[in-house]
Amino acid sequence: MVEELLAAGAAAASALVIYTTAAARVVKQYERGVVFRLGRLRPDVRGPGFTMIVPFVDRLRKVNMQIVTMPVPAQDGITRDNVTVRVDAVIYFKVIDASEAVVQVEDYRFAVSQMAQTSLRSIIGKSDLDDLLSNREQLNQGLELMIDSPAVGWGVQIDRVEIKDVSLPETMK
Repeated sequence: MVEELLAAGAAAASALVIYTTAAARVVKQYERGVVFRLGRLRPDVRGPGFTMIVPFVDRLRKVNMQIVTMPVPAQDGITRDNVTVRVDAVIYFKVIDASEAVVQVEDYRFAVSQMAQTSLRSIIGKSDLDDLLSNREQLNQGLELMIDSPAVGWGVQIDRVEIKDVSLPETMK
């Protein structure tokens, strides 16, 4: 009888250890945890530290809340005064709403990158060569506004956009 009780107690203890191990998660200081229970978003976003989820029912998706520095690949474009230029930039952004960043867009990093590329091409087409070379601060602000308006709906805030380099064709140099 005592042996059966000890065996049952050991089995219960090992099951509890396995359950706790499967349920335990650690969210780092710079992350937030978005929980989905059976595919439905839970309203509470998990803050940094130790957290528990229901194994096999909940899924925890960690979202990095740090500022991301992303290079925008060089874009070829024709300025308003018909000069072909190649412009590249850097974008600084961060997630401000972890739930929105996970639910509203499939991959917020890719979406921000694509929006930055198309906005950069648009800015090139609307600007004169002289503006690209001399009024970069104004163009940076215009780029930031163009990218930030759709990004807010994704839970992302654009901190800064900087045009890095404007390459002219060899004939213009």
